[in-house]
Amino acid sequence: MNIRDIRAFTVDLSRARKAVKSSLQRKGRQPAGPMDRYPDYRGSRSAAGPSWPSAACIVEADDGSFGLGITQQSGPVLPIINDHFRSLLAGQPVMATEKCYDLMVRASAAYGSQGAAGFAISAVDLALWDLKGKLLGRPVYELLGGPQKKHIDCYATGFDIEWYLELGFKAVKLPMPYGPDDGIDGLNRADEMVAETRATIGDDIELMLDCWMALDVEYAVRLGETLRPYRLKWLEDYLMPHDLGGFAAVRRRLPAQGLATGEHWYLAEPFLYAAEHRLVDIFQPDIKWCGGMSAAVRICHIAEAAGLTAAPHGAMNDPYGQHLVFAMPAARWGERSSGVSPPGVPLAEMVELPGTAVIEDGCLTPSDAPGFGIEVDQAWLDRFAV
Repeated sequence: MNIRDIRAFTVDLSRARKAVKSSLQRKGRQPAGPMDRYPDYRGSRSAAGPSWPSAACIVEADDGSFGLGITQQSGPVLPIINDHFRSLLAGQPVMATEKCYDLMVRASAAYGSQGAAGFAISAVDLALWDLKGKLLGRPVYELLGGPQKKHIDCYATGFDIEWYLELGFKAVKLPMPYGPDDGIDGLNRADEMVAETRATIGDDIELMLDCWMALDVEYAVRLGETLRPYRLKWLEDYLMPHDLGGFAAVRRRLPAQGLATGEHWYLAEPFLYAAEHRLVDIFQPDIKWCGGMSAAVRICHIAEAAGLTAAPHGAMNDPYGQHLVFAMPAARWGERSSGVSPPGVPLAEMVELPGTAVIEDGCLTPSDAPGFGIEVDQAWLDRFAV
């Protein structure tokens, strides 16, 4: 069975949810980000982001069956898939996911297999894995070696801590609203926020802090020292992703603090470097950005071989990450991030892709339907196409 066609188009999956997405704000302020040094964007991270909708990719086999991959940043992603990868992969064997992945990585090297190209590779690769599972009649996690755990323990990211506890989450992660330009006042406010959260959750719930590229080395070190009494499981994504020397410096200066990053690293190579140089303790690839399932499996194997762990970014938001975490020994936690429900709203009402398994009492088991278990047809896709 060969690939007959590949096509990518924009979609607005937010319209598929029954409920409105929960707000990521604390006291009227959004989480900090790398643009906070400019007053026009401080405290309003989304104002600096692009307005591109999500991108969907369909890989169709000779018999008309298809697989579905989803990613973001449709603006640059669509032409990469439709104008480059489409002709590159047409006619290739559907089952040859390793070859197709390698073709995309090598063919895009001239304009960089990082960033937007990584998003495009991810969408095609995920669609191929979905199609492979459908044709074989098996869930993707079985194609990866089968279930490695009975269920996935999940954590929630956001500020609605009491609601997350009511939902049964085993850990919570706070977004960091403050950065270097907030100075010592920001450190004091972060201390207040984390202390308040630790008092709410008690000593038996894990607590993490996501800094989303907003800090520099000095501020990350000062923050880690300030928050030491609250026993953070990890400090996350605290530097710009390319600052590998900075990650090494923070590692040296905060030897006892768990450190995590990787959602903005692409393909497996940055993770290999990080493992070799012990930059962090936890890898956080996003399966829809880093190069799809083919890259994410490589990254998890690197972590396992190095004695590190993986907590893939937003992995419980959709079936792709669910299947990855279920099968990989290095993956210890499943994150529910952008789709955590507002207080009082069941998590089932936040599902965007039909067939997505829902977290119950803080745990999740992926669908055992073929592929990723996504229950969509062309009519459904047409309904949410932009």
